[in-house]
Amino acid sequence: MLVPVRITSALVDPALLDLPWSTPLEQWPADQLVALPQGISRHIVRFVRLAGTVYAVKETGERVAEREYDLLRALERIDFPSVQAIAIVADRQAEDGEPLDPVLITRHLQFSLPYRALFSNTLRPETMNRLLDALAALIVRMHLTGFFWGDCSLSNTLFRRDAGAFAAYLVDAETGALRPALSNGQRDEDLEIARVNIFGEALDLQAAGLLHDSIDPEVVCEEVVRRYERLWHEITYEQQIEREARHDIEGRIRRLNDLGFDVAEVAMSVVDGGRYLVRPKVVDAGYHTRRLLRLTGLDAEENQARRLLNDLDTYRAESDLTDEQQAAHRWLTEVFEPVVRAVPSHLRGKLEPAELFVQVIEHRWRLSERAGRDVGLAPAVQSFLADELVHRPDEQAVLGAAL
Repeated sequence: MLVPVRITSALVDPALLDLPWSTPLEQWPADQLVALPQGISRHIVRFVRLAGTVYAVKETGERVAEREYDLLRALERIDFPSVQAIAIVADRQAEDGEPLDPVLITRHLQFSLPYRALFSNTLRPETMNRLLDALAALIVRMHLTGFFWGDCSLSNTLFRRDAGAFAAYLVDAETGALRPALSNGQRDEDLEIARVNIFGEALDLQAAGLLHDSIDPEVVCEEVVRRYERLWHEITYEQQIEREARHDIEGRIRRLNDLGFDVAEVAMSVVDGGRYLVRPKVVDAGYHTRRLLRLTGLDAEENQARRLLNDLDTYRAESDLTDEQQAAHRWLTEVFEPVVRAVPSHLRGKLEPAELFVQVIEHRWRLSERAGRDVGLAPAVQSFLADELVHRPDEQAVLGAAL
């Protein structure tokens, strides 16, 4: 029987009405839920599947839910890497008339995992380094947009594979605030919160025997701050350039593009001695992602996009094609799509298409190194499917996406 509830939704889905809103979230029946890896949370969180899509349902206070819903919607409008807010369900009551807490519903991010699910036994130093790089880049991008997180941690972040690295996404925004710009004091406060939270998370892993012996929790929490500060400096510092070395301005922009950031404009002024003082205005991350999307329509993470564009540029040079759009169309139909279609249906839940293609071209390079010649793409695809992909865990199944 339908129960009276008030639903505020960005995406109207009538199936929301069929969920057992008169039951406290921790008592929802197992047949309504999807078993997914879950990070540490102060709230009760459950995952459900509606019409083939997986959603996260979090029980919280009404004002908190409304604030987080509005923030996540604002972050979505500026294309910030975060989960997508779907709805708030309020005015819930148990069958005996007892009021129940409202819930916030977000769309689960496919092929993503909480940090504790990224390892099976022991978190090794190289994996921790990639997690810290991704988290530092997320915080830098966040501060560039004027977003103060207020609860920065590994637990409040989801990670997706990104061509040998990780891409980080914000999950919990209930303590955040979006402003035109952040002061140095606000940035420092966010970093101090990150330092304390990550130290606690590393100690938790250590106590559970899940942290490699060579990893010091105190070093880990300091390292994420150091990585943040290095990246922030590279993006924002004022650079003095000699008058005769004006080509260094283009070099600075190229370095920022290589880091994945777009430059909207460059502020220049003349200082003593005829030198230029240069400061670029970085608008957003995702330089390679946007270029790949514009050329091919493929949506990928930043490192994946960089590798795919490198392969596209190589194809264009080998095919002697001067028109970039024509080369992109031919590469998409003659190279990328045949690789994706070659994967049998029972293996398609292993990796998302962009990550699959990146790993195939890396496998091709390894085979060619051993053979002393280029083995070709088609044999590399078959070798990868038979020797590697078939033994991989089914990540899409783990993450609850439709099989």
